[in-house]
Amino acid sequence: MGSNGNIYQDVNELGGDYGVKSANIEGRSCLRLCGSAGARHGMTSNSAVHELLECPVCLSIMHPPIHQCPNGHTICIVCKSKVQNSCPICRQELGNIRCLALEKVAESIELPCKYHYLGCQDIFPYHSRQRHEENCKYRGYNCPYAGTECFVTGDIPFLVAHLKADHNVDMHDGSTFNHRYVKPNPHEIENATWMLTIFNCYGYQFCLHFEAFHLGMAPVYMAFLRFMGDEHDASKFSYSLEVGANGRKLKWQGVPRSIRDSHKTVRDSLDGLIITRNIALFFSGGDRQELKLKVAGRIWREQS
Repeated sequence: MGSNGNIYQDVNELGGDYGVKSANIEGRSCLRLCGSAGARHGMTSNSAVHELLECPVCLSIMHPPIHQCPNGHTICIVCKSKVQNSCPICRQELGNIRCLALEKVAESIELPCKYHYLGCQDIFPYHSRQRHEENCKYRGYNCPYAGTECFVTGDIPFLVAHLKADHNVDMHDGSTFNHRYVKPNPHEIENATWMLTIFNCYGYQFCLHFEAFHLGMAPVYMAFLRFMGDEHDASKFSYSLEVGANGRKLKWQGVPRSIRDSHKTVRDSLDGLIITRNIALFFSGGDRQELKLKVAGRIWREQS
């Protein structure tokens, strides 16, 4: 049940234990390849010196320019601006002393991708490691729940467990659904909080979003599907959404977007079923004082 008077009802009342266990991310191994240019696969770093490059503040690997205090303690350029020019180790003034020796060492070593604990086994030259990590296929996903600001990241099993435990998201098995969305006083569209439901089918998870917002000056409702995984796997599926009443209906067919694309990105692209308020109220019937929309949908795997 959503806040501000929004009510979610599952017409089919699909039940059962979802059966998703919390993931042990640190212990997971993976044999897939990243295939990134300039990388060596499945080898350990050629030097333990990379431990010297760990910033004492953020614990990330430092990239040039690397600064140091008069006593030789080093810090990354990002954290230097956050510590008010005071060494976090000895409290000496940092000034603008560069640690040129450590910068030179850094350029000569190779480092594992920081997502190695999630499965990436590639080793990179120091200067290209950060560029790879920005697009590494093993990097964690952001929590797809957009009702509140949530900064949790992780792999898919972890996020599914997180959505169920921390956001109380409805979880269902099956590739077809028939949901009803009910809201009193639909003329106050600002009070219509969005809703999220997770479907488990074909061995993957899909996020069904339904929400209200203004498209320009016009109040609209929108339903769309996101895929909990990367873009390549998302492209293997299609889905349809349908809403209607009184012999009329609207239908949408599309490809689910990966949760690599943010909720706002997908919504603002209008990549989903758009229903104007007038049509939504027409489909609701009655005296047009209550929203009663039934959204039917289906997910299927495309033939390769």
